[in-house]
Amino acid sequence: MRLLPTEVMGGMKRLEWLARLRKQGIHAGRHLSPDKGVSVEFAEHREYTVGDDPRNLDWRVMAKSDRNVVKQFIEETNLRVTIVLDASGSMSFQGKMATEVEGRMISKFEYGRYLAAALAYLFIKQGDSVGLVTFDAVVKRFLRAESRPSQLLHICEELYQLQAAQETALAPVLHEVAERVPRRGLVILISDLFDEPEEVLSALHHFDFRQHELVVFHVLAEEELNFPFRNFQRFEDLEEMEPMLQVDPQAVRSAYLEQLKKFVTQLEGGCGNLRADYVPVTTKMPVHDALTRYLGRRARKS
Repeated sequence: MRLLPTEVMGGMKRLEWLARLRKQGIHAGRHLSPDKGVSVEFAEHREYTVGDDPRNLDWRVMAKSDRNVVKQFIEETNLRVTIVLDASGSMSFQGKMATEVEGRMISKFEYGRYLAAALAYLFIKQGDSVGLVTFDAVVKRFLRAESRPSQLLHICEELYQLQAAQETALAPVLHEVAERVPRRGLVILISDLFDEPEEVLSALHHFDFRQHELVVFHVLAEEELNFPFRNFQRFEDLEEMEPMLQVDPQAVRSAYLEQLKKFVTQLEGGCGNLRADYVPVTTKMPVHDALTRYLGRRARKS
């Protein structure tokens, strides 16, 4: 598959994603569910009723209390994942410090596509259900989560055909996606998050309200983070909402970096308040390395 180079697939075979919150699903798997059934983790006792499996009777409690009780366990289930990829014009920015793929630097959007494909491969590999949502100013495509191996091909084909264009309406689109994603599960947002931070965080609250676990991959180019420009530059609005500007970088660098720091700090702090994982990545870091580092930190926190 075009978006899954052999070296990436080989590296992903050693990685694993475990859900932190209890999830609902339809297949047996490795993640904890809020539904009670037969598994390895004890949940609670309840009174025995006719038809219950006698093997679940807790004889120790019965001997001490003279009550007929059965043990309930937390079921393990598959994880239901929705990957949400920003395909707005700002994501098409291509810096000169980015990762090279097939001999050329990739844009934030292309980085996001590779990241989404790698994540889809990871979840399908471990038997979880994964879906895809792409958007700019509106939702462009909504693939509901499935766990069949063919789902990976469908996702990769959608990603390959997708192009970054148009302005973005990040917050309104995220509110719509939060309403459309069924059940509680894992939502992974891949975006440069270029919108008003307060509005973005309000939309992320919507996912929290609907009891989804949320992971935000904040994708930026090295140039956006460090503003290394020295000579006069022409800056183009990739979403075509503002005219092209010619700017002296030295005159605006300090103010730009200060505003960027406020932007990032506000988003990171807001995600922390939501117990959402905020994962800053740059197009300079290979996708596999970014995922390996994040999953290592995630495993240590679990």
